Amino acid sequence: MRLFALALCPLALLAQTNPLLPENSVTKVSDHVYAIIGWPNVAIVVGDRATLVVDTGMGQRNGAVVMREVEKLAKTPNLYLTTTHFHPEHSSGEPAFPPRTVIIRPAVQQEEMNARNAQFLQMFSSRSAQMKELLAGVEFRTPDILFDKELKLDLGGVTARLLWTGGGHTKGDEVIFVEPDSTLISGDLVQNKQTPNMPNEDASLKAWIASVDQIAALRPRFVVPDHGPLGDGSLLAQEKAFLVDLQTRAAQLKREGKSADEAAAKISEEFKVKYAGWDGLGALPNAVKRAYAE
Repeated sequence: MRLFALALCPLALLAQTNPLLPENSVTKVSDHVYAIIGWPNVAIVVGDRATLVVDTGMGQRNGAVVMREVEKLAKTPNLYLTTTHFHPEHSSGEPAFPPRTVIIRPAVQQEEMNARNAQFLQMFSSRSAQMKELLAGVEFRTPDILFDKELKLDLGGVTARLLWTGGGHTKGDEVIFVEPDSTLISGDLVQNKQTPNMPNEDASLKAWIASVDQIAALRPRFVVPDHGPLGDGSLLAQEKAFLVDLQTRAAQLKREGKSADEAAAKISEEFKVKYAGWDGLGALPNAVKRAYAE
């Protein structure tokens, strides 16, 4: 088991494009929180009475990797599962979890899943033969618990606060704040130098900024993002600065009469220099279009 170091987390960099989660590779983040660093990062919160898993990996094969790590760490059979959003790499490993698992989601996320899940499963399956194989035959259970804005889980010696703050990347983005560890499991809303991805009209730059503002009030010490290296509380200010910069520049170009496509090309060119250390800058055109739409 690896211990989390803020300045050094190279496994996350290696795992960005590999849809297979690593076996026997868990990082201890804080007293009760562990992470499998991969695509995506999967968090495991271990209490004296129950364990919470956040995200599943893509398909049953990856879900089984997660469950093998859970079985090593858990102190009791009591198991909860939640998902930061409905996209397949975060949710479709669910069939590997045993029937005793209590599945929890924000109501908004479940509504979005009902509306968009088939589309996204097809989209991801079309990306490669490997993803198609991983997603073949995936079926989802009806969640056991839905919540509106917040649900607290007493896991025994540790409390997980499941929070819906209004979305951003998707409508149903969820974050989890673990007390007393002061650890934030931030989904796609707060990442470590990963360009914000706004894939369709369900994403919102305004909502994303508002969500980061709400999350910042938690003042986390450690942050486990869905993608990319682990980090500390400074990631929230970094995330907001990028979002506000994007919003401000898009507004300037719109006032100048630039089209959304022209603005996307201009901002992409500028940000590749200004944010040279960031991954996923190819997502900027969609983000600019969302900014223009708002």
